[in-house]
Amino acid sequence: MIRRFDVLLTLVTCLLLFVASCEKAGRAQTKQAADTGPHAAQVEPDMDADHFRVQNPTLFECTRATLHMAAPHLRVTGVVSADVSKQVPVVSLASGRILEIDARLGDTVHKGQLLFKVQSSDVSQAYSDYRKAVSNEQLAKLQLDRAKLLFAHGAVPKSSVDAGENAEANALVDIETAREHLRILGTDPDHPTAIIPIYAPVSGVITDQQITAAAGIQALSGPNPFTVSDVSRVWILCDVYENDLRQVRLGEYADIHLNAYPDLNLKGRVGNIGEVLDPAIRSAKVRLEVENNGILRLGMFATAVFHGLQTERHVSIPASAILHLRDRDWVYTPSGNNTFRRVEVVAGAMLPDNMQEIASGVAPGMQVVKDALVLQNTVEQ
Repeated sequence: MIRRFDVLLTLVTCLLLFVASCEKAGRAQTKQAADTGPHAAQVEPDMDADHFRVQNPTLFECTRATLHMAAPHLRVTGVVSADVSKQVPVVSLASGRILEIDARLGDTVHKGQLLFKVQSSDVSQAYSDYRKAVSNEQLAKLQLDRAKLLFAHGAVPKSSVDAGENAEANALVDIETAREHLRILGTDPDHPTAIIPIYAPVSGVITDQQITAAAGIQALSGPNPFTVSDVSRVWILCDVYENDLRQVRLGEYADIHLNAYPDLNLKGRVGNIGEVLDPAIRSAKVRLEVENNGILRLGMFATAVFHGLQTERHVSIPASAILHLRDRDWVYTPSGNNTFRRVEVVAGAMLPDNMQEIASGVAPGMQVVKDALVLQNTVEQ
């Protein structure tokens, strides 16, 4: 009986140990299953922000930077402006009211063409002065003839004749002055009228208009009614920064490209380099003189390219190899072990065949990724 009890106790003890072992194993499995979740990414300490590793570098074609010989050049922007030496103001010497306007801003006019008419009371006053001068001359002539007659009979001294001749001469001067005043006002002394026509003094384009119909006008005061400009030769005024002025020289020519006609190539001569810099942007006005073949219009935007005298060594790479990021230019270069490094460069002018100059950052023979945007998109993913 005692032996059976011992056997039964042994079996129960083994069963309890087995159950405890199973529970421990279950808890261990549960803990192991809980530890299989995602872990935080580890950053390799030897990698910087411009160094990237890719799995398959053969997907990104590389090309070598080539040497390009060219003269240094400076590209600036400018605006087509009128030659101020060929701008002629149209003035009215009579005050009054605008009665009629026969030309408008932007019209092409010819010398002697009617521009507008002014109704003025100045003509009445000038004509009154003219008639008084004529009457005074007639009286002075009559008095001179009487003095000569009396002197011939010994009734008056010679001084009376001299005084009469002087009065007659002064009266003739007054008549000529009054007649000239009427002619300046734009009316005929023999047929005076209060309506004065104003004609174009030169041929050209009306580039400024300051009058409207029925408006008042003051002689030789205030803004000029019209300004006529000869646009057969125009200026292109460019802003050149202080650090680039050494590349601009008086008398030399620059290539002119218009935004409206990008395929048209014009030549402009440097006629003046401003002596005073703009204190806000540290630039000087450079004046290019260009012959106008009828295409140039005032206010057009243009690009001027100034060329240096001696050729220099430049590096060129495909334009697609340059990545524009955060207002700066970059290229990708292979650095071994499936890695690429992003290098900052200074891009220059565009070249034929979709090539572009590099001022700094890349040396001749250096390898760069041919399409930087593709690699950049891969890195961002």
